[in-house]
Amino acid sequence: MESPLMLDIPLSYLHRPAAPSTPAPWLLVLLHGVGSQERDLFELHPFVPKAFHVLSLRAPHRVGPGAFAWFAFSVGPDGSRQIHESQEAESRKQVAHAVEVAARELGVPPGRVVVGGFSQGGIMALSLLLTRPELMRAAMVWHGRLLAQALAPAAPPEALQGKNLWVSHGLQDHVIPVANAHAIREHVQGLPLQLAYAEFPGAHEIRPAELQQAMTWLVGLMA
Repeated sequence: MESPLMLDIPLSYLHRPAAPSTPAPWLLVLLHGVGSQERDLFELHPFVPKAFHVLSLRAPHRVGPGAFAWFAFSVGPDGSRQIHESQEAESRKQVAHAVEVAARELGVPPGRVVVGGFSQGGIMALSLLLTRPELMRAAMVWHGRLLAQALAPAAPPEALQGKNLWVSHGLQDHVIPVANAHAIREHVQGLPLQLAYAEFPGAHEIRPAELQQAMTWLVGLMA
């Protein structure tokens, strides 16, 4: 189900509206991984609580037919990753703008906004929470990692007071190894936010049990 929502943002998107009877709707903004597009995570919308608008964004950089990325990167022989820093910074700026515009147009205050993503989309969601926490209540990170480039522009720790973070990862993920999730957990332990952390059997994918627990977490935010 898609609505003809018209937003003044530079990114393509798909939108599922919240249930019409919802008195105080929420907004979930979804960010896909490298080589995918907005329809990928949008297919999860039947599992998202009906109180949420679901807005799935397309990354700005084309990497192939129907395939997009938030930023280019390379992997060294030792497994280290180098990113295209200006692309990441610009994509983060565009996502922040999209979140701000969508929330305003849909009448959803920042306290009811969640930004989530898978893989590179999860990286973007985490970076946005750390650098622009005023835009959202929570971030959801599936199989992502923490960018060093998000640390220097990070908001002061007190700006994260009352925020929530979901982090989940696959134990057999060889694309972004589970050690990256451990690094996220270690970093945010020193921050005044509420972390929900979980590991699951599986590779670089969202399996049903992981999705179910993440959706249960979303419901918990509304309590």
